[in-house]
Amino acid sequence: MGVTVWVNGVVGDGEEAKVGALDHGVTVGDGVFETLSVRDGVPFALTRHLRRLERSASVLALHVPCREHLIGAVSQTLAAAGHLPRGRLRITLTGGPGPLGSDRADVAPTLVVAAGDTLPWPHHIEAVSVPWPRNERSAVAGAKTTSYAENVVALAEAHRRGAMEAILPNTRGELCEGTGSNVVLVLDGELVTPALSSGCLAGITRELLLEWARDDGLPIREADLAMAALGLAEDVLLTSSTRDVQHVDVVDGRPLAGSGPGAAASALFAGRAAERSDP
Repeated sequence: MGVTVWVNGVVGDGEEAKVGALDHGVTVGDGVFETLSVRDGVPFALTRHLRRLERSASVLALHVPCREHLIGAVSQTLAAAGHLPRGRLRITLTGGPGPLGSDRADVAPTLVVAAGDTLPWPHHIEAVSVPWPRNERSAVAGAKTTSYAENVVALAEAHRRGAMEAILPNTRGELCEGTGSNVVLVLDGELVTPALSSGCLAGITRELLLEWARDDGLPIREADLAMAALGLAEDVLLTSSTRDVQHVDVVDGRPLAGSGPGAAASALFAGRAAERSDP
C-alpha cells in the first residue's frame, strides 16, 4: 500500500518525500502529531483533531500554521492520494531545522501530512499490561508528541507476548492508557474510563464516546482506576481513531466474552460516526 506525503507544500510519494536530517523532530523528537481515519475519502473529525494538534503544540511552544493552511494541506494530500475507502491520515508538526541539542532554532516549523490505505483490525484482539509507567506529571503529559519510543518498546513487548496492544499504568499505579489507545472498562455494568488526570491522552474517540454515551443514556463516567481493575472488568474496550470502539477478547490471558454496555457503546459510536464526518 503506497503512502502519499505532503512536506511543506510539496506532494510526492512516501518513498521520495524528504525531511531534513537536522530537523528537530528527527534529532530530539521535538514535534506533535495527529492520526485520523479516512472514511470514503473524507477525514473523520478533522476539526477536533486540528484543535488537539494546536493544544499539543502549545504545550511544546510550537508555532502552528493557521487552520486554513492545515486544512489545505490535508485536502491537497487526499486529492493526490486518490480515493481512499478506508485510510489513515497523519499530520505531523515539528520544530523545523535545528541544532543537534535541545535548543530550538528560530525557524519555520516543518509540516508533514501523510495519507494511505489501512487494513481493518483483526477480529480477535488481545492486550497485555506492561510495567513501564506513564508519567502523569511530565512536562508534556497529555500532549500527543512525536517522542514515541516508550510506546515502541511497550508495543514490542506486547507483540512478543502474542498481543496487539500494551496497557500502561501511571506512576501512582493507576490504569492509564494503551500505546495508541484509550481504555474503557465495564465495571458492574457501567462504562468507566481513566480520568485525564491519570496522564492519558485526551483521545478524540474517547471524547466522542463520552459525549454520545451521555446523550444516549448509557452509564459512563471518568474515574481514577487502580491497575487491578483491569483484572476485574466484565469487558475491556480500546478506543482510537483507527479502532473506533473495539472489544478486547483477551486481557493478560483472561478471556472476555463482552458485555451489554460494551457492545452498546461500540454500536452507538459506529452509528453516530456514520451520521457526520466532522462531529
